Amino acid sequence: MLVKRINPSIAAHGGYAELVRVEGSTVLVKLGGGCQGCGMANATVTAGIEKTLIELLDGVENVVDITDHTSGENPYFATT
Repeated sequence: MLVKRINPSIAAHGGYAELVRVEGSTVLVKLGGGCQGCGMANATVTAGIEKTLIELLDGVENVVDITDHTSGENPYFATT
């Protein structure tokens, strides 16, 4: 589902999402490329990925982003 439905949309911004694991009704994802450290990552997860997966897959209730947004070459969230 991520590869066919979600990644083409976020690839326009140089990003991608990976499925890490499923824990009950929760899907854990990791964002990469342009999505890692992006200030809009939360909106991408909740309004895009989560909404799509809930609509298309029975049993999915939420999506959690486990990305380390402080690492990478150009993180939006700087460590303090």
